[in-house]
Amino acid sequence: MDVQDVHGWLLKFLDEVSDSFQKLPGSSIFLRYVKSSYQNDPVRSGIELFLCLFAVRYLLAPAYSTQKKSYVTLSDEEVDELVEEWTPEPLVAPLSAFEEAENEKRPVIVGPTGPKSKLSNGRTVTNLASYNYYNFIANETLKEKAIQTLRTYGVGPCGPPNFYGTQDVHMKTEADIAAHIGASACIVYAQAFSTISSVIPAFSKRGDIIVADRAVNYMVRKGIQISRSTVRWYDHNDLEDMQRVLERVVKEQAKKPLTRRFIVTEGLFEDVGDMVDLPNIVRVNGLDYLGGLLAITAYLYRRDLIELKHRYKFRLILDESWSFGVLGRTGRGITEHQNVDAAEVDMIVGSLAGPLCAGGGFCVGSDEIVEHQRISSAAYTFSAALSAMLATTASETISLLQTTPDILTQSRENIKTMWAQLDPRSDWVRCTSSIENPMMLLVLKPEVVSQKRLSVADQEMLLQDVVDECLTNGILITRLKGMPRASNAKEAHWEPQPALKVCVTTGLSRKEIERAGITIRHAITKVVKARK
Repeated sequence: MDVQDVHGWLLKFLDEVSDSFQKLPGSSIFLRYVKSSYQNDPVRSGIELFLCLFAVRYLLAPAYSTQKKSYVTLSDEEVDELVEEWTPEPLVAPLSAFEEAENEKRPVIVGPTGPKSKLSNGRTVTNLASYNYYNFIANETLKEKAIQTLRTYGVGPCGPPNFYGTQDVHMKTEADIAAHIGASACIVYAQAFSTISSVIPAFSKRGDIIVADRAVNYMVRKGIQISRSTVRWYDHNDLEDMQRVLERVVKEQAKKPLTRRFIVTEGLFEDVGDMVDLPNIVRVNGLDYLGGLLAITAYLYRRDLIELKHRYKFRLILDESWSFGVLGRTGRGITEHQNVDAAEVDMIVGSLAGPLCAGGGFCVGSDEIVEHQRISSAAYTFSAALSAMLATTASETISLLQTTPDILTQSRENIKTMWAQLDPRSDWVRCTSSIENPMMLLVLKPEVVSQKRLSVADQEMLLQDVVDECLTNGILITRLKGMPRASNAKEAHWEPQPALKVCVTTGLSRKEIERAGITIRHAITKVVKARK
């Protein structure tokens, strides 16, 4: 059979099919519909025909079970044997011998954590281990306000802020904080820890750039880690190194798509205690640091940081968890202390716990920044709102700081008194904290560490012995206990030095502060000298 015969047979077959189709009832209507609807478009008609045939095939296909067993059936004895052999992965790392010994000797406070606290063994000690800087725990007015709010609103709202959790006291607290700092708007979170760790990923995403100080605390590091952003670290409080990092980032991103860029740092550093690293500040406008120009140098440093932020087009996220309520004439934080307009900082994050004797955290900024967090911040969207009692307490303590700045003055006088007994007089430790910081961090001097060949673990054990010795003499202090460090350990290359933590409070008189300082200094001397 040649090609012409095949072609003729095919045409004859198609004519027969066409004649047979036209004899079917309704075939002429179907053909007229196809011609009018698709303008004789064979491709479209062919696709729809295929879909119709697929639907018919799917409906006529035999049913099959999705529960087919593709695993080996085990007997009850075999299951029991596997269960007995299985060892679950521990949720936390096992305690070291040092940690177990520390837990056994850890003091337990019974009742309020005031300046004089009662322990479970019946002893009363001077408490320099809590963040009760202004002794607000003993303020009867605050207690009455808290009790009244508790009776009116109950223990908690039991719902997220966006779902029946927001109450009028929360709105008042947000307004009070914004007005106190001098910002446009404020948002209040239920937990201080989750505030900064949620604010950062709410704005910075994968592909964005974060330039951060190596010494930022664990809360900030968790926020950076969750954001999955590209991180560039600069040396602690080294403005010159930060400028180099910013310039390098700008050059790297010059030919790439535009990304969001953030500078992340702290007001008072939790793990160091300092505010600015004055010995390593570079010349600013031709001026060097001089002993009598402390305030001027700090001011110029902050202005230069703001200048770099604008020059390289970065947004600034400032964590004031440890400086809000501490720095400034009325406790507004580092912006007030260094005469910087709060509007120059894109986001100021702070804590309402600790010195304010309340709970939760906050973030202030522009209206757009705050409203974005109400729908994009995980800790705000998926957590129950702050207790009304704590929100009221925060508003009242802020009011106290505004109306009675003498509280802050007395605190700074007590800090100077404690400094006078420890830093200049001790041959073994030095204080890394800022002079305005009521949380004093005491680290062993470099010559002591090298002379006695102390590793990090040795320093931890020695300082714990100092804590135990102080407790024996009626003074309760603690150590700086750092959490796991960098989100990217290969990049950070920074670890906090083991330190004693002494929290100064206004609940003690000057004489009591002096006696406590002398006791701590003698305990340090006794323990270090006993170390061979």
